[in-house]
Amino acid sequence: MSSAPRTATERTKLPYCHESFHNLQELRHSASLANKVFIQRDYTDGTICKFQTKFPSELDSRIERTLFEDTVKMLNNYYAEAEKIGGQSYIEGCLACLTVYLVFLCIETRYEKVLKKISRYIQEQNEKVYAPRGLLITDPIERGMRVVSLQSLSSSLGCRINSFITSSFCVRFAIIATLKTRL
Repeated sequence: MSSAPRTATERTKLPYCHESFHNLQELRHSASLANKVFIQRDYTDGTICKFQTKFPSELDSRIERTLFEDTVKMLNNYYAEAEKIGGQSYIEGCLACLTVYLVFLCIETRYEKVLKKISRYIQEQNEKVYAPRGLLITDPIERGMRVVSLQSLSSSLGCRINSFITSSFCVRFAIIATLKTRL
């Protein structure tokens, strides 16, 4: 039983697909030694989950200011939506008390649904906006909701990122081929 390729040279030997990553998780793992930029929480309005929209100088040559600010503003809007208290929140709370919180084994809360929406949004932004520019944005939930981190990838990974984005069919085919060799 063979294991998955561990090095960049082994990765290029995958059938039908060279120099592409299987998913953003692998790309994020490869970028662990690269530069990181942290966007801190903004506590000016209290303890609600909101991030600073101030553009970091480290990103000047990497991404347009408006794209960055739009992403952070959208994240802030999603977190405001998640923390909004309304009728559904009250009903969820009452059901939780009546069922000794066992109801949460069966249903997903509105807050959890919004967190999943945020994860999808970040994934989409990584694929369409940040990865082509050599950046990866990390979901704040992975950092304890303290920061949004942006990883700046080295230029040697840049071509692999573009290859990853532009060859989705090739990646799917390589994954299938790799799984077949494992079986």
